[in-house]
Amino acid sequence: MQEFDAASLALPGIRELQPYQAGKPIEEVERELGISNIVKLASNENPLGVSHLVKEALTDKINSLARYPDANGFYLKQALAQKFAIDTNQITLGNGSNDVLELLARTYVTDHHEVIFSQHAFVVYPLVTKAIGATPVAVTAKEYGHDLDAMLAAITDKTRMIFVANPNNPTGTFLSTEALESFIANVPKNILVVLDEAYYEYVPSDVRAPSFSWVNTYPNLVVTRTFSKAYGLAGLRAGYAVSNAKVADLMNRIRQPFNMNELALTAAMAALQDEAFLQNSVQVNAEGMAQITAFCDARGLSYIPSHGNFITIRFGANSAEINQKLLEKGVIVRPVAGYELPEHLRVSIGLPEEMDAFYRAYDEIVAEAQHG
Repeated sequence: MQEFDAASLALPGIRELQPYQAGKPIEEVERELGISNIVKLASNENPLGVSHLVKEALTDKINSLARYPDANGFYLKQALAQKFAIDTNQITLGNGSNDVLELLARTYVTDHHEVIFSQHAFVVYPLVTKAIGATPVAVTAKEYGHDLDAMLAAITDKTRMIFVANPNNPTGTFLSTEALESFIANVPKNILVVLDEAYYEYVPSDVRAPSFSWVNTYPNLVVTRTFSKAYGLAGLRAGYAVSNAKVADLMNRIRQPFNMNELALTAAMAALQDEAFLQNSVQVNAEGMAQITAFCDARGLSYIPSHGNFITIRFGANSAEINQKLLEKGVIVRPVAGYELPEHLRVSIGLPEEMDAFYRAYDEIVAEAQHG
């Protein structure tokens, strides 16, 4: 009798994948190294935690958790539509924006298609592409960011989707409104452009692209955003897409029922109401970014200028060793060798005392190396 072979039965694209590697959780480092008082600066989370309005709303919901959530997210869609002057039929809700990115690929891409994205771009783009069996096309980055002209040149008759992250993760690079709209206008209308704006709220308001309004001009444009970053809801997984209504209708046909749970729906609605918390988050991030760039400048460390809530710093050939020594001193940052940046580490912007812990740890590592 033939033996069961799980790998041979799986889709070819699945067999080629490696599991997504998230930033190390605090608990894992505590178990591995037996240390406490750990500072996590690895996953681009909001260091301020959760809005008090969110906490109050979640407390009020506890007694209703035996009921299924609203499968269509009616009230969250209403809140989003009101805040951003869009129609509810343009919205697709997701279990984080990662969920929406996968929904888009599953709706439109087959194993006969190609998907374009940039080198050093979010790992989920090639992940969802390969899982479907489509061909990933990674365009060489320009100054660590998107080379839009090269991405246009990479289009073939097999191209079905293009992912663009603005700001980009993990490099933090940013595309101007003019460059971005020109790119979208020049993409053939039978190709979807997915504009991933997970870090949109951290971009200064005077240079933010009016991307939601572009959806009405470019029907092949889909914009995705998340509540995980500036809104502080990473643990609840809440994201959404804004698109042409016909695109949203098709995505919602394959969206899993209840893909946003009751607490995520409740928290997202409350988070939208707390503008003061959002602005404070942005301000803390701006101050932290100014401090860490000054730190790098003072120590001769080069870095990629960032518009997100993180910065990617070049530590050189011994970056892996520095990462390990930081862990041993209770500071978690993010290696980005998997993004073809083996000499860099990505550092999230934390509270002042968390950033001070990183500064002290790095200076200690340098001092120990000099006296070793």
